[in-house]
Amino acid sequence: MSKFRAIAGYVLGGVMFVVLLPTIMWLASGMPALEHIGACRALITGVLILGGLALSIWTIVYMKRRGKGNPMDAFDHEIGPRTQHLMTEGPYRINRNPMLTGTLVYLASFIVWLWTWQAVLVWGIFFAIMFVQVLTEEKRLRRDFGEEYESYCRRTRRFLPF
Repeated sequence: MSKFRAIAGYVLGGVMFVVLLPTIMWLASGMPALEHIGACRALITGVLILGGLALSIWTIVYMKRRGKGNPMDAFDHEIGPRTQHLMTEGPYRINRNPMLTGTLVYLASFIVWLWTWQAVLVWGIFFAIMFVQVLTEEKRLRRDFGEEYESYCRRTRRFLPF
C-alpha cells in the first residue's frame, strides 16, 4: 500500500503541476494559438521550462534518496510517505522550497509563452495557495525537527536562491 501511495503522489503531482496548471493558464487566456511567439520568447520559454523542470526533478530525486519520502504533503495531510530526514543539502542549499521554486519557474514559462494577464493571474493564485501550504508545512517541520529546522531557516531563504 505504501508503494502505491508513493506512486500516486508522484502521478498526482505530475499531472497537477506539469499538465493541469499550464492548461488552466491557457484556458484562462482564451486558448490562444501556441505557435509564432518569436525566437526571443521561445528561447526564454524553453530555458524556463527546462530550468524549472530540472530543479523540480532534482528535488524529487534528492527527496526520495536522502529524505526517504515523497513530496506530496498537502496542508498537513500526508498523501505519500513523509520524508524521514530534514534535507538541507543538494537542492535544499538553494532555498527551503526548491521543488516549488522549480514549479513556479516552469509555470512562469507559460506566462512568457501565452503573454496574457490571465496567465499571470493564474500563476499568482497558485503562488498564494502554495505560500499558505508552505507556511503549514513549516509548522510541521518545526514540530518534527525542532532546532535543526530553526537553524536551517536562519541560514536559508524560503524561496529566493541562497
